[in-house]
Amino acid sequence: MGLILDSSVVIAAERRGDTVERLIEWVVSVAGDQDAALSAVGLTELAHGIYRAQNPEVRQRRQAFIDELLRVLTVFPYTSATALLAARIDGEQQAKGVTIPFGDLLVGITALELGFSVLTVNLRHFQLIPGLHIVQL
Repeated sequence: MGLILDSSVVIAAERRGDTVERLIEWVVSVAGDQDAALSAVGLTELAHGIYRAQNPEVRQRRQAFIDELLRVLTVFPYTSATALLAARIDGEQQAKGVTIPFGDLLVGITALELGFSVLTVNLRHFQLIPGLHIVQL
């Protein structure tokens, strides 16, 4: 089994001033020694923060953190199979009156398709995805 790191986990580590090595140690201490990865959608969320930075120093720090993260973690793509599964689950949930924020839906479905868990700080949206295993920090 493996873990897809939600952007909330990475953002919390970066804001604390952790190194990527410390982030991975933290993940292992909470979730055990599993393969950790990012989804392409999660990477998009993280990279978005680079361009929202209030000053060049913060932008540079965020860029360096993501660059290091990409050296040690696999990024799983958003595939046509992921898209079809996301459409089915989102459609079924919306038919029940349940709305899942789109970014969290796609990150969660990537994990579900891979048979991975999602590691997150905020499980509120991910628990709306049937069958998804969630590890909360």
